[in-house]
Amino acid sequence: MEGLRESEIEFEKLNKVIKELPEGEAKLLLLHILKRVYFLNEKDDWGYSEEKFIKEIRKVYKMILSNENAEKKEEGPFKMIHILFSISAAGTFKNVLKNMGLQNEEKVISFWEMFSVGPIWHLHDEIGQQSRFDWMEKIRANEYGELDEYKEYFQKALNQIKSIPESVPITIWTSESAHEQTGLRFVLHLLKDRNNSISVFNTTKEYTELFQKRKVKYTVLHSGEIIPEKLQLIYEQGKGENFTDHHIEELQKEWQSLAENRENLRLWRNGRIHCVPEDYYDEFIVKTAKRLHGKTKTKVFIKSARLIGEVLGHLDQFVGDSFLEYRLKKMIEAGVFETEGSLEAMRLYSIRLKQKDR
Repeated sequence: MEGLRESEIEFEKLNKVIKELPEGEAKLLLLHILKRVYFLNEKDDWGYSEEKFIKEIRKVYKMILSNENAEKKEEGPFKMIHILFSISAAGTFKNVLKNMGLQNEEKVISFWEMFSVGPIWHLHDEIGQQSRFDWMEKIRANEYGELDEYKEYFQKALNQIKSIPESVPITIWTSESAHEQTGLRFVLHLLKDRNNSISVFNTTKEYTELFQKRKVKYTVLHSGEIIPEKLQLIYEQGKGENFTDHHIEELQKEWQSLAENRENLRLWRNGRIHCVPEDYYDEFIVKTAKRLHGKTKTKVFIKSARLIGEVLGHLDQFVGDSFLEYRLKKMIEAGVFETEGSLEAMRLYSIRLKQKDR
């Protein structure tokens, strides 16, 4: 009976947390779960197993329970502000802080962003932000109203960063990716003329130094890939880097240069951000489609999710499936691919190269 009562208490706790979730977070949570249901239904294309599905849903369940009254607890004053560039990484890090007993002392600010793709021209100004929002409407499906939530999260992050007291030190979490390195430069620009001490954890470097085995090479493309246990060890044992005024000024200058560029795709090569045309990966998408056609022997239609998943699996850059589908649709418009099904959502249509391109 005692076990039953504990179960009932946990259920009531879960019910309470869900009811208190802000609408935006509730929608993102639903989207997170439904995407994994989709991956499970299409497991032949994505290689997504029932075991992994159950593991991830249990992780979401524990995360929700651990975040009870989290919004109410974030009152400050805080001893440290952490800035991350994805909601998944931020959620993981909030759990890390909770495990370390620091959830009331250190605050997390995050973007719902992919800084490696899309316009960043004058992103620090309203005109640039509107330009980016307009572009995002072209590449993101809005089945669950996530575009509105994206805009709200972006503005919320800007407001939180502008409201950081100058007495509070800031830690920025980045990786060896154009996404997070661009985000780093953007945030440093937002912090211009502030006197906060700023340190940076490069999760790609920290992960390599702490966990990399000689025989197994694994490169962290973005901080959201790292599991909570390892992210906590990085925070506890990692070196981090205290940025000098000179270093900050150099990166702020790099942002000024990036913010004048009109390209919609950025890559991280040899320690630098490179701006390239948005059709940079088109040829690779076509080559991948040809290879998949070759495997089937007959030129049957291939599910778009399978093609995009295959391309993602071979890229050494973090650009996301939404951008690749956007480019796929551009090539469909140009007559490179023909389709079967509805283009309203990735799961609803299949593609194949037109006869002349096979």
